Amino acid sequence: MDHTFQVDLRGVVDLLSHHLYGSPRVYVRELLQNAVDAITARRATEPGAPASVHIEPPERTGDGTLRVHDSGIGLTEAQVHELLATIGRSSKRDELGFSRHEFLGQFGIGLLSCFLVADEIRVVTRHGDHPTVHWTGHSDGRYAVAVAAEGEGRAEPGTTVTLVPRPDADQWFATPTVVDLARLFGALLPVDVRVGDVPTTTGPPPWPTTPGTPVDRPALIRYAREHLGYDPFDVLPLSVPEAGLTGVAFILPTPVNPAARAGHRVYLKRMLLTENADGLLPDWAFFAHCVVDATELRPTASREALYEDTLLTATREALGDQIRGWLVRLARHDPRRLAEFLQIHHLGVKALALHDDEMLRLVDQWWPMDTNVGTLTLAEFRQRHGLIRYAASLDEFRQLAAVAAAQDLAVVNAGFTYDTELIERLPVLDRSVLIERLEPSDLTTRFEGLDPQVELGLRPFLAAAQRALERSGCEVVIRAYDPVSLPALYLVSRSAAFHDQLAASRDKADELWGGVLDALASSAPPDRPQLVLNHRNPLVRRVTTLTDPDLVGLAVEALYGQALLLGHHPIRAADAALLNSSFLGLLGRAVPGRE
Repeated sequence: MDHTFQVDLRGVVDLLSHHLYGSPRVYVRELLQNAVDAITARRATEPGAPASVHIEPPERTGDGTLRVHDSGIGLTEAQVHELLATIGRSSKRDELGFSRHEFLGQFGIGLLSCFLVADEIRVVTRHGDHPTVHWTGHSDGRYAVAVAAEGEGRAEPGTTVTLVPRPDADQWFATPTVVDLARLFGALLPVDVRVGDVPTTTGPPPWPTTPGTPVDRPALIRYAREHLGYDPFDVLPLSVPEAGLTGVAFILPTPVNPAARAGHRVYLKRMLLTENADGLLPDWAFFAHCVVDATELRPTASREALYEDTLLTATREALGDQIRGWLVRLARHDPRRLAEFLQIHHLGVKALALHDDEMLRLVDQWWPMDTNVGTLTLAEFRQRHGLIRYAASLDEFRQLAAVAAAQDLAVVNAGFTYDTELIERLPVLDRSVLIERLEPSDLTTRFEGLDPQVELGLRPFLAAAQRALERSGCEVVIRAYDPVSLPALYLVSRSAAFHDQLAASRDKADELWGGVLDALASSAPPDRPQLVLNHRNPLVRRVTTLTDPDLVGLAVEALYGQALLLGHHPIRAADAALLNSSFLGLLGRAVPGRE
């Protein structure tokens, strides 16, 4: 035998309040939604019918209840049973015409949210010439329906909803709260909404809602200032016809964290859905804050977010295209303004340029990058030097920039976010672009070798220096290079750096992964790091004349430590011990005497 599910309405209300709706404040939105839908339904057959919603808070009613009056189509007795006393059944709503496209929601279902703040809901409604119907619902699931006698009840079609507050919900019925919520959710509604004598609707949206309408930029800037708390860098009208979407993107005037998702203000059919919609724009467009109204996008069950479907995906792509088009127009027609924007939001543009050719061209032409020959755009750098030689990390650039400049090697600092990826993507955009990552060993080919007689005379010193640094795994060489003020340079090839990373990972790995890392390390023996002493430096030349092997060792160890520090290289425990012993050893030699 089949049985029917029994629904505990109090349990359903608890589910709604704790898991579906973010706050009890949505009860005002749902009451407004039902009232506007009722007015829309009436005006479909009576275009000249009044369009008003009047909310009376407890201070006005005098009996502790809140009442909402609308001039809508009202309900018959049969519709009351179908719409106000059923949960989840949509077929009858379709038959009765209450799930039409132009409606904000479906009659009745939103009324359930009022049990978040009320123990009892009373509905007095009249449809056309039908008699007035009284419906009373309780939070425990009971309801009663009564039909007023002829000549009694409402004089005009429409509905009055009365809420009897729960004892713990009084704060949601205070007049200032009701006014604020009515303005928040219903400010743009195309009906007259009042709380007491206070109007809460402000008219149509401040952005263009039809194609070809001029943009009132001062009004939109005032809107951003009053509602969002800032003066935008720029204002961009938005339109996606297939989603019935119109609105505006406000370009933020200050930098924001690219990882932080921007919350957008979204209206559906001019009723506020949420102030923090996620996923309306592509992730790269974090510098834009949207306020939009749509007719075709679908809300989630709680009506507090957008439902992720193919239409929302297409809308997101279309809005991204419009913001990208704004950037391209700015580059073509107002380069100074573009430079100001890039100073604020370059990360977003560079993130887009990773996948978008037009944005990559914009970055190439307009974004100033740090180089060892001054601040230049990539296009300017390429024009002056032909080859784009770049350092892929900030530490690598700091280590080698001055030395490379002294050897007439121009180098771009690509150590900032996305810069290396953008440079490496340029040849895909233009095959004539030549790029090359700076290899530290490239510098040694630019250094001058020593006179053979001088080099022969330095062999004893080099042997002593090599013995001093043998445990550091470093090769000591002497070259002549600029700048003269730099005594020593520590150079690590990428293969050597990779080997060091393998060794560090091997120390932390378990037996299985340790064997894998050992195999990788043995398959690619690295070049040894080099300590390149500068023979043009006066101090180095004096060190090379030392005859005391111990003093030579201390001096070379000290130069090694300084080169590590100046090059921003990681200091291992062995390196720290060597730095300490060389410092104390040299200090002991400099301060002779007995203890």
